[in-house]
Parts: sequence; C-alpha cells; structure tokens
Amino acid sequence: MRVVLITGGNGGLGLAMSRAFLQSDTETTVWLGVRSRREKAEALAAEFPGRCKIVTLDVGAQADWEAAVTTITQENGSLDVLVNNAGNHEDTLLATMTDAAWHGVLDSNLTGTFLGCRAVVRTMMGQRGGRIINISSLSALLAPAGQANYAAAKAGVVGLTQSFAKEVARAGITVNAVCPGYIETEALADMDVEQKRAAAMRVPMRRLGRPEEVAAAVLFLASSGASYISGSVLKVDGATF
Repeated sequence: MRVVLITGGNGGLGLAMSRAFLQSDTETTVWLGVRSRREKAEALAAEFPGRCKIVTLDVGAQADWEAAVTTITQENGSLDVLVNNAGNHEDTLLATMTDAAWHGVLDSNLTGTFLGCRAVVRTMMGQRGGRIINISSLSALLAPAGQANYAAAKAGVVGLTQSFAKEVARAGITVNAVCPGYIETEALADMDVEQKRAAAMRVPMRRLGRPEEVAAAVLFLASSGASYISGSVLKVDGATF
C-alpha cells in the first residue's frame, strides 16, 4: 500500500492530483491536507471511501505538520509520497506591496514547503525511501511584473528542492519540483474571458493547461519509474519558457 499526502487538497490542482493517485492504484491511500473550505475535499473522500481521507493542516504551522504526520503514520503505518501543493498569491506592484502581502505569500508557498519537507523526512529516512514533489510555478523561472512576492517564493521552492534532493539521495528519497504555467484552476478566477484568451495566446500551444496534465507529471515523479530523477525541475507550461 502506498500512502500519499497532498496539501492544498481542496483546490483544483490538489483535487486533480488526488484523483490521479486514487485512480492509478486501488491500494493507494490519499490524505488531503486542508485548512478550510473542506466541501470539495469531502466530496472526493466520499467518492473513495476508506482510501481518501482529510487531515486538518495549515502548512504554515509546524504543530499542524507534526500532528498530521503522526495521524497518518499511526493509521497507515507509513508515508510514502508528499506533494507540497498548498499556496496562495497576492499580486501587486512591489512599490505598493504591504508587509503582510510579502510575508503571507512567502509563508504559505516557501515556508510551508520547508516545514512539510522537514516534517516527513525522518519518517521517509526510516523507511529508506520516499517521494517529495514540490509544486512551484512558471513564475519562478519567468517572473512577471506584479508578482515579486510569489515569484520569489516559488523560486525559493526550486532552490530548496535542489538542495534538499542532495541531502536525502542516499536514503532513497527523491525530491523534485513541478512548475505549472497557466492552468485552468481557481488561481485564474480573477481573469475574464478576454484575459484568459490573451494568456492562452502567450502560450506556444495556444491553450491553457488542464489540472489533469499537471497531475500526470506528479504521478510520474512519484512512481518507481522516476527513481533516478531527483533535484529536477519539470515545467508543465505548453512550451511557454
């Protein structure tokens, strides 16, 4: 049995990744790390009773991480895959960015990833294996105006991933980052139809990505077929960068 924890388990990407794991193997158990707004996570859990479960998790709180890992390992005996997916953005020009907007975005995206990696590493080292996939962003590689906080946080996730991968490689743990581009999720909810069309025109494939396409990349990196891939950064962006 494989045990997977996905943070941000109530969002479009989190739900797509969770469904991909659940459908790929009937022996897989998926835990959805959710801080609030549990309705969609609860619906998925009801669809896969006994194999999809919810754990309360504020990724910026160390105590929540410790409690979540303890709950999962006590109930399932292991924790094989962590997908650090939770995060948020608060876009504005740097000159008008508040301290709260800066620290809030860094805490949820970068510090949350750090806390997650640290929380699971001892368990995975004891198992002599594990998979950690950190969801970064194309903004980490191609930073747009108005996203100084988000781009810095996601670039930090890439650096963290590459450094941490070297530290745990001998223990059979792989650590990789996925950088989605424009993906049709609630993250684009502020865009109207014309803005989405304009965004799609900036993508060489001339369309936005689907959450299932990001999920497929994550599923591969979590598989045994990716056992020699670590410290890598995989773009899922339709050749944008």
